[in-house]
Amino acid sequence: MPSGDALVLIDDSGRVVEWGHPAEELFGWSAEEAVGRSVATLMSEAAAGDERQREKSSETASVLVKAVLQGTSVMWQVLPAGNTVSGQDVAILKAMFAHSPLVLHVLDNQLRVVRMSSAADGLSNAPVLGKHFTEAYELADPEAEAAVAQGVLESGEPVVNRLVRHVEAPGRATRRIHSVSYFRLEDSHDRVLGLVTSAVDVTERENAQNRLALLDAVRRRVGHRLNVGIVCQELVEAVVPAFADIAYVEVIEDVIRGNEPPPVPVRRDVPLRRTAFQGRIAGHPVEVVRPLPDGTPFSDVLSDLRPRLVSIEEDSSWLAADPARAEVIRQSGSHSLIVAPLVLRGHALGVVSFYRHQQDPFEEEDVAVASAVCAHAALCIDNARQYMREWIVAQTVQRRLLPQPTATHTTVEVSQLHLPAPEGGGAWFDAIALPGARTALVVGDVAGHGIAAAITLGLLRTAIHTLAALDLQPDELLARLSDTAGRLAAGYAELPMDPLDREPLTLGCAVALYDPVELTCTIARAGLPEPVVALPDGTSADLSVPPGPPLAGTGNAPFPATTVSLREGSTLAMGTGALADEVLAPSGPLRPILDGAGTRPLPNLCDDIADALPDGSRTGETLMLLARTKALPKDRVLNLSLPAGPEAAPIARAAARHQLEAWGVDAETAYTTELIVSELVGNAVRYGTPPLQLRLIFDQMLTCEVSDNSTSAPQVKHARTIDETGRGLFIIASLADQWGTRSRTQGKTVWAEQPTGVSTEHRNDAGRPA
Repeated sequence: MPSGDALVLIDDSGRVVEWGHPAEELFGWSAEEAVGRSVATLMSEAAAGDERQREKSSETASVLVKAVLQGTSVMWQVLPAGNTVSGQDVAILKAMFAHSPLVLHVLDNQLRVVRMSSAADGLSNAPVLGKHFTEAYELADPEAEAAVAQGVLESGEPVVNRLVRHVEAPGRATRRIHSVSYFRLEDSHDRVLGLVTSAVDVTERENAQNRLALLDAVRRRVGHRLNVGIVCQELVEAVVPAFADIAYVEVIEDVIRGNEPPPVPVRRDVPLRRTAFQGRIAGHPVEVVRPLPDGTPFSDVLSDLRPRLVSIEEDSSWLAADPARAEVIRQSGSHSLIVAPLVLRGHALGVVSFYRHQQDPFEEEDVAVASAVCAHAALCIDNARQYMREWIVAQTVQRRLLPQPTATHTTVEVSQLHLPAPEGGGAWFDAIALPGARTALVVGDVAGHGIAAAITLGLLRTAIHTLAALDLQPDELLARLSDTAGRLAAGYAELPMDPLDREPLTLGCAVALYDPVELTCTIARAGLPEPVVALPDGTSADLSVPPGPPLAGTGNAPFPATTVSLREGSTLAMGTGALADEVLAPSGPLRPILDGAGTRPLPNLCDDIADALPDGSRTGETLMLLARTKALPKDRVLNLSLPAGPEAAPIARAAARHQLEAWGVDAETAYTTELIVSELVGNAVRYGTPPLQLRLIFDQMLTCEVSDNSTSAPQVKHARTIDETGRGLFIIASLADQWGTRSRTQGKTVWAEQPTGVSTEHRNDAGRPA
C-alpha cells in the first residue's frame, strides 16, 4: 500500500491502480474517475486543462517515482518531491543497505520482504523478495518469530537483541545464531507500513559464552563430594546436554581403590572401570571393568595424553577394534566424538568420552574446552582418591578396634547398630566382662573423622579397658578417662601440623554397669544422649541420668551416676548424638520401634531402626548399643552373712565347700577356692568393719567376694621369712587369675576370680553345672 502522501500508484501496464487524496487536489479528478485509466492519458488531459489546473501542477512539478512490491507484482509509486528525504539521507540509506555488515530487511505490513541489504545475500540460496520472512529463511522456530514480529507490528514496541537460531544450512558445519531487532515502520501520518529488522551474526560470541558457562558450571558442580564415583557422575551431569549429548567416564581401577595412578604410557592390560554415564542409549552397560582395546582413540589417549577430535564414520577402522563400543555408538547415532584424558602431574587417571548426535559436530575450539573440563575433573578425582585411601585406612583401623566379634555374655545379650559416616568417624562401643558376672556397657564418640579420629578412638578404648580392670564405678571411670583425654588433647596441640591443632578435641562417652545378681544398672554419661530402657511389656522409659560435660572439657564438673533397677528382659539403648532426635528422644519419630521391642530379637530391632532412618538426616556417625538383661539364676549365687570373730573363717570354708560340691567343681579348684575364701575372710575379720558378707558367684568364672563396711583398701605385702602374718593377699594374688577391690556405698568388696573347674560335659545346654 502506498503511504498517505503518495499521489498515484501505477501498475506495470501504466494503468492507475490507486489515486491518492493529494492527486485529487492536484489534478482535480476523483479516485473513481482516475483509477483504471492510463496514466499517459490523464497526464495529457492535465496538460491541456485550464490555467488553474496548470498552476496546481506547477506547484508540485517535482515528483519521485519508486518501485514497490505488491503481492508478487512490481508497482510504481509517485511521490511529491517535497515528501522525500534529503540527498544526505538517501546516501546514508544507500550505504547502509549496500555496504554495512549489518543485515537489514524491510518488511511490509504482511511481514513480506520488500527490501534487504547486501549483507543478507548469503542467508538464503533462494530468492526472498515477496516471501514471508519465515518462509524466506530456515528458522529453528518460525512460529515463535512470526508471533514476535506480529506483536511489534501491532503494538509498536520494538524488540531488541533477540537471539534467533537458524536450521543448519547445507554446506555449513554449525547452525547460525543471529541477534535480531524488530522496529515498526510508520509514515508521517502514523500509519503502519511494516517493519525494519536488523540482524547480527553472533554465533561465535554465543559459542564462546556457552563454553565459558560450561567451564563455570563444571567448577561449581564437580568436586564437592570426596568420592571418585560421585565426582565422575557430577562431571557427566554437568556436560550433558550443555556440551555433549552423551558422556561417560572410565577411570583406572587402581585409582578408584585409592592407589597411585600408573605412569604414562599406560600399559595395555591396565583395567579401567566405567564409573559414570549420562545420555540416552538403550541397554547401555554400566560398571564395566576392562582394558581398552588397542588401535582406538581411547587407548591412544592413554599413551600420549593428547585429546582427540574424532569424526565417526561407518567405515572407521577403530570401530572394528572395539565391537562393544561400536554397537553403542551405532545405537546412539553419534557423528562426532572428543576423547580427552584425565591427567594430573603427568599421571593418567582415566578417559572421558564426549559424543554428539543431536547437536552440531564438535569443532577444534571444543577440544580445548573438553581438556579444561577434564583438567578440573582430574584434580577433583585425585583429591577424592587420596581421601578415599585415607578413608579406607581409617575404616580398617576402626573396624579392627571395635569388638570382632562381640563377646558372648551369659547375663546380657548385646547387639549393635553401626552406620559409618561417609567420611569415616570415631564412634565405638564395648561390652566388657567384669568380676561377679557384671558387664560394663560403653558407647563413645570422637568428633571428627579420618585416621586421626580412628587413632584417638583406639587410645580411648584401650584406656577404658585399663580403667575397667580397676573395677571403678562409672562416674569415677569417666573422670579418669576425661583426664586421659585431656592429656591426649594437650599432646595434639603440641603438633603444629596435626589437623586437631585447629579444632578442639571433643569426646563423648556413656558407661553403664549392669549387675545380674542385684538386677541394677549404674549409668554415667559425658556429652551423649540420655539412655532409654525398653521394658518386656512393650513400653519404654527414659532413664534420668544427669548429663556430664564432654570428656577433656575445661573445668572440674563431675560426672554424676545414677543407679536404676532393671528387671530381667529389659533392653537398654545407648547411642551417639546422631540418634538423639530420631530414636532416643521421647517425641522422636522412631521411638515407637523401641517401645515395641519387647522380646523381639535384638538384631531384627537394629535392622528396623536402620531401615527407618531417613537418608541425609544424620550429621555424624550413627552407633547404637542394645543390651537385653538376664538375671543370674539364684542357684548360682551363694550369699552368707558372717560373724565378726575368728569363727567366721571356718564357717565360710564349710559353706563354700558345700556349695562347690553342689556346682560340681573339681577337687583342686575347690581346695584353692577354700583357701582364697579363708584368706579373704581372715583379712576382713582382722582389718575390716562389721557386718561381713561372703558371696560366691558361679558363672563363666568362679568369683569369691567378701564385703565389709571399712573403706580402707588392702595392699599386698611381701612378708619376711620369720613373719607369721602378712601373706594373705600375696597368697590370693598367686592362686587367683585376678583379684581386686571395689568401693560400695558403704564399705568395700574384695574379690578374687578363677576358672570354674567344671568340664564341658558336666554343663547343661544353658551353661550351668549339671
